[in-house]
Amino acid sequence: MKWRWQVCGYVHDGEEAPEKCPKCGAPKDKFALIDGNSADLIERSRKGNTILCRLISVSDDLLALARAGIEDNLDPACVQLYKQVVSKVTELRQAAKAEIASHLIEGQVGLRNGPRRGRPVGCEA
Repeated sequence: MKWRWQVCGYVHDGEEAPEKCPKCGAPKDKFALIDGNSADLIERSRKGNTILCRLISVSDDLLALARAGIEDNLDPACVQLYKQVVSKVTELRQAAKAEIASHLIEGQVGLRNGPRRGRPVGCEA
C-alpha cells in the first residue's frame, strides 16, 4: 500500500500511514491512500529512474576504460574508437541526467523513504 501526504506530496510505502509525515511532520490524518493504478505508476517510475541511474553509473566505467585506452595510445585505430566511445557515452549520460531532471520537475519520481529521502530511487550520488 502507498500513502501520499496531501500537502507536501511525500509518498509512504506501508500497511498504514505513519503517525506523522517524515518530510514535514504533519499528522497522520493528512495522508491519503493511493489507488492501485497510481501506486503502480509510482513503482514503474521508481523502476525507470533506477534504470537511468544505473546507466549513468555504468557510463562512468565506460568513460574510464575509454580514457585509459586513449592514454595508452598504442593503436591509432583503437584510440579513434575510444574517442568515439567517450563522445557517445558522454552524450547518452547527459541525456539520462536530463531525463531524470525532467521527472523531478514533472513529479514523476518515486521518492525514497528513509535517510536518503528526496532522491530518486536508484540514484546514490
